[in-house]
Amino acid sequence: MADKLSKREYEQCLTELQVELVKLQRWIVETGLKVVVIFEGRDAAGKGGVIKRIAEKLNPRVCRIAALPAPSEREKTQWYFQRYVAYLPAAGEMVLFDRSWYNRAGVEKVMGFCDELQHQDFLRACPEFERMLIRSGIIVLKYWFSVSDEEQEKRFLERINNPLKRWKFSPMDLESRSRWVAYSQAKDEMFAHTDTKHSPWWVVNSDDKKRARLNCIRHLLSQIDYQELPHPAIELPTIDRQGYVRVPLHEQSFVPESY
Repeated sequence: MADKLSKREYEQCLTELQVELVKLQRWIVETGLKVVVIFEGRDAAGKGGVIKRIAEKLNPRVCRIAALPAPSEREKTQWYFQRYVAYLPAAGEMVLFDRSWYNRAGVEKVMGFCDELQHQDFLRACPEFERMLIRSGIIVLKYWFSVSDEEQEKRFLERINNPLKRWKFSPMDLESRSRWVAYSQAKDEMFAHTDTKHSPWWVVNSDDKKRARLNCIRHLLSQIDYQELPHPAIELPTIDRQGYVRVPLHEQSFVPESY
């Protein structure tokens, strides 16, 4: 196993990659690209962490995060892919799916939220659905975050015992632990049908969170042929106050300066 990254080394590498993400963002806007990035994997595999690092320096109007809740009763009666289509990008946008239509091949399959006919129909339809997206001009990237049994247990215990992370732990996490093998089998079947030449899965070894984030972001950047665009020169104008007199500060309510 590689030596643990120091905080300084990690932050330096992350900053360099985030600078490149900003360049990619500008390229996406200027060229009208449409990008979909899917993040899947077991609970506590690190999907949320990498999504946060990708999006935190970008314009939320350009880079959107789609983390859909459980479907409503009405949505359950729709064509399965229908509610996800509404979150697809327009020109000049990138959407990061924190879980996606692959819920049907994972949690819905394992937890019995769909029947076998629905599951098999998804496995047949999904490659064609993604082929349609790609033919329409959407760039589709799919990442599977792979975490070991031991590391997942460690992260679950941290969530349970840390009051700042306790909200992350849900009853579904307990179920995912008790059905570890079933999730592995579902993932294998999903890959067999949807790891296609036109839309492959990219597996990220995520036992080391920091390395997983850096490796995933670097790979994402390598999958889109972008260029750095020059910025026009900007000169700040002087303020013409035109006799304006500010309202006295004592007439305003200020937040107490406790720090």
